[in-house]
Formats: sequence, structure tokens, C-alpha cells
Amino acid sequence: MQTIQDARILIVDDSRELRSLLKEELNSAGYHHLCSSDSVSSARQAIAEETPELVILDINLPDGDGFSLFREIRAHSDVPILFLSARDADSDRLFGLGLGADDYMTKPFLIQELLLRVSGILRRFYRGQLQRETVLHLGDCTVDFGDATVTTPAGTVSLTATERTILQKLLDNRGRIVTYDALCEAVWGGDYYGYENSLNVHIRHLREKVEQQPSHPKWILTARGLGYKLAKEASQ
Repeated sequence: MQTIQDARILIVDDSRELRSLLKEELNSAGYHHLCSSDSVSSARQAIAEETPELVILDINLPDGDGFSLFREIRAHSDVPILFLSARDADSDRLFGLGLGADDYMTKPFLIQELLLRVSGILRRFYRGQLQRETVLHLGDCTVDFGDATVTTPAGTVSLTATERTILQKLLDNRGRIVTYDALCEAVWGGDYYGYENSLNVHIRHLREKVEQQPSHPKWILTARGLGYKLAKEASQ
């Protein structure tokens, strides 16, 4: 897993409408490895076949309950689990968290809050795995984030701290557009207004280090009016 969006997510809920909504919203947020189940029995099969890296689990299911399924899963896996239930009594919430669930949300809920909680769980649980990706290959160019160097057939040059942060942000979202605001915030924090021109200068210097033809980039692409993205494969 290079980014949290690579995570395999299983949604277990007996409502077809809610499963469809969650898959649509998670997909829009960049999560593309999604599967769903409408019962305990189909969830067991999905877990065995898909090996999910996050489970969003309802409590009231037609052939059992989420608490019992949680215990089954925990007997052989520590995959993070978020309870999503219409049972909003404090006793149910505390019982679910007491079992060892990573989070508990009640219906109805705000989609944005759910996305934030999913992101938080994945970042906490897979922090070590996400940090292991320290080398990036772009054609005949190799970027080592550990020592902030770029190696090409012409030699080795160093990345500045700003260039390294920009490239890491692009890698974390590889294949997707990263907005100007998101890149500026990654580099300069919350007080980033007015730095867009500086960002463009750093992108130009970064291209000079990683692209064969900086004026015709194959890797760091411009999404005009939006931001930049790191191509998964070189554009033709």
C-alpha cells in the first residue's frame, strides 16, 4: 500500500441504498478497492476472498449481528473495524468500543465525517507501511526520499526540502490531481495564501531534476487551473 487510497475496504450493511452511497462517496474520495456484503455469511466469504484492510460494519444484519461477526474476525485478524449502526444508545457504542473496535458511528451521519474517520483509521493503523515507500523510479531517474537525492545517467543532484515535500505529496496521490492549495498547504502549512507563484517556481526546478525534457514533462503534469499530478506512466 503506497497511499491510504490503495486500501481494500469492505462495507457490510443490509441496506442496498447505503452500500451504494458509501461506495460512491468512497470512490469519489479516491478509494477504488471496494467491496460490499449484505449479511454475516456473505461478509465471511468476502473477508476470506478479499482480505480487506478496513471493514465498515453494521450491527443489525439479517442472519446475525455485527458484534458476533466482530468477534469472529478478531479471532484471526486485527484488521481495523469501524462500526456503523442505527443503534445509538451509549451502551451499544461503549460495548462496540469495548470489544476493541477502532471507531463507532451512528446513523444518520455526515459523509464527510465518515471519510475523515476512515482516513484517520487507515493512517494510524498503516503508518509504518506507508512510510516504507522511500524510493521512486521515474524512467531512468531514481528519487531517494531518504537522503533527498535524484540520480540519473547524468549524475546525482540533491532535492531541496521544499522540492522533496512537493514530490512526496504528489507521490502520495499518484495518478490524481493535487490542487494548488493542497500542495501549498503541504509545504507552507495553513498560512499558505499567496504562495502559488512560488509553488510554480519549485515545480519548474523539480522538473529540471527529474524530467529528461523539463519543458515537455512526462511525469510531473500540469492540470491547468487546478494543480499538478504525478503520472503513473509516462505520457506519450
